[in-house]
Amino acid sequence: MERITAIAKGRVQRVGYRSFVADCAHATGVHGSVKNLPDGTVGIVGESSPAAIDNFLRLAHAKGDLMIRVEEIAVNKGPATGEFHEFHVAW
Repeated sequence: MERITAIAKGRVQRVGYRSFVADCAHATGVHGSVKNLPDGTVGIVGESSPAAIDNFLRLAHAKGDLMIRVEEIAVNKGPATGEFHEFHVAW
C-alpha cells in the first residue's frame, strides 16, 4: 500500500474538480480526501496499491474536460497509514 499527498494546480476551484477527483478515487479504489486550499490549489490525499494510485493520478489530470484545467499535480509518495476507509470531499 502507498500514500500520496498531492497539490493540483491550475483552474481547479469552482469548476467541480473536487467531485471529479472523488469520482476518480471511487473508480480506482483509492481512499482518502480532497479539499480546496486557500491559495487556489486543491489538496489530495490518497491511499491504495501503487497501480491504483497511478491510475487515479492519470485520471485526476482531467484531460479533455471543458471546465477543469489541471496544469500540474505535484505528488509526494510514502507508506500508507490506513487512516482512510473511504474517499471524501472536504467542504
